Amino acid sequence: MTVANAPFLDHLLAQRAQYRYKLPSRPAAGQFIDQLMRLLFPVTQDCQAFSQNIDESYQSLNTQLVNLLCPLDTNLPDTPEALANQLFDRLPVIYDNLLFDAHAIADNDPAAVGMEEVVAVYPGFYAISVYRIAHELMRMNVPLLPRMLTEYAHGQTGIDIHPGAQIGRSFFIDHGTGVVIGETTVIGDNVKIYQGVTLGATYVAKSMAQKKRHPTIENNVVIYANATILGGYTVVGHDSIIGGNVWLTQSVEPHSLVFHQHQTDIRLKSLESPEPINFVI
Repeated sequence: MTVANAPFLDHLLAQRAQYRYKLPSRPAAGQFIDQLMRLLFPVTQDCQAFSQNIDESYQSLNTQLVNLLCPLDTNLPDTPEALANQLFDRLPVIYDNLLFDAHAIADNDPAAVGMEEVVAVYPGFYAISVYRIAHELMRMNVPLLPRMLTEYAHGQTGIDIHPGAQIGRSFFIDHGTGVVIGETTVIGDNVKIYQGVTLGATYVAKSMAQKKRHPTIENNVVIYANATILGGYTVVGHDSIIGGNVWLTQSVEPHSLVFHQHQTDIRLKSLESPEPINFVI
């Protein structure tokens, strides 16, 4: 170390004292969620190997979660052991909801050949699964770890679901790349969204942190690719269809069809005339 580096190292030490939280390991958080998925849905060879002794795997995962919670100990509402047990006590309900999600994909996507494919390879199902587990941790007032889990899934799938969002049963994300679902979004049952959909805020201000900033999507809504729906007061009524590339910042009534209208000019040159012939679609 050179003398010139000493002030910078002192600065790093001073900065460390400013951090409010110690965080669990990011790789360990990813390993935990992936192994939990293997336990719940043992459809591939590595899943079957992990879950062969189901009691041992279950206890191992409980211990992993305790270890992830320990660095947050001073900011937890209960002991790491008690919180880990609470999450695992809620696993049956989480699992049932995930089965509804998997069936929604398998039953409605013509490309899906069965539940095994949905569970093993569909990024939408994986992102929803991680969200549902992280959401329970957030409901238990566990700080930061829920966001670490959903950001891990974001990195794996390109789907960004904040763990604070409220999502009903039978949720279907098709393809999924680029989907963003904000913290205060509320989504009802039997909702289907496609790639590139954003459920976001109209503007970002720190003073809005405790307010509803993101839209409400009621039951049985379909939102097609690259639609953007913004604002905490925006409600998409039940049984509506939002077309691709729509930009929506106001509520729509139930049973609405909202679509983006655009004009495409196609120009052809006539063999007899150098002037182009215009067609408007």
